[in-house]
Amino acid sequence: MKFIGSIFTVLKDTTWPNQGQRWKDFLSVLEYTAFFTLIIYIFDKLLSLGVMELINRF
Repeated sequence: MKFIGSIFTVLKDTTWPNQGQRWKDFLSVLEYTAFFTLIIYIFDKLLSLGVMELINRF
């Protein structure tokens, strides 16, 4: 039972972000998601163009 009690102690001692910091974190997650989605999309397009070029050669 000490384990459960220690969980509540940790949660009570944790400092939680305020509303402004939560919005900043949320926007940061959206920016990183958009960035990596774009990188993956570009990489996929380049890879598919390369594969199609190889197929067209034969």
